[in-house]
Amino acid sequence: MQDEPTPSELIQAVADFLRAEIAPQISGHAAFKLRVSLNALDLVLRQLALESDSDAVETADLSTLLGLHGSLAELNRALADRIATGEADLQTPGLADHLWKTTLAKLAVDQPNYAAYKRELERK
Repeated sequence: MQDEPTPSELIQAVADFLRAEIAPQISGHAAFKLRVSLNALDLVLRQLALESDSDAVETADLSTLLGLHGSLAELNRALADRIATGEADLQTPGLADHLWKTTLAKLAVDQPNYAAYKRELERK
């Protein structure tokens, strides 16, 4: 494994190059495709930066909520099963808070400029 540059640094370098060198030279549908591609690179960078911590928090929260241990995928499946069978709903202590916290963590990666997300962060 290489020490430097990190995967995040490599992705950032590619995104910076595309923005500075390629974007000014193209227009129309190709420019649109480039913007979509740059947005995808930005999303990957946010995911690399935030995923480990948010996954750890979500796993711990789910373990507490469900009284179980397992991988994040296993715990989410168990929660989904409980919701599907009616064993858990929004009246279940801690569930609404968990869902809201998880949604905000996902928005931090997917849509950090979403106006409602920004308002919620300011509110806290």
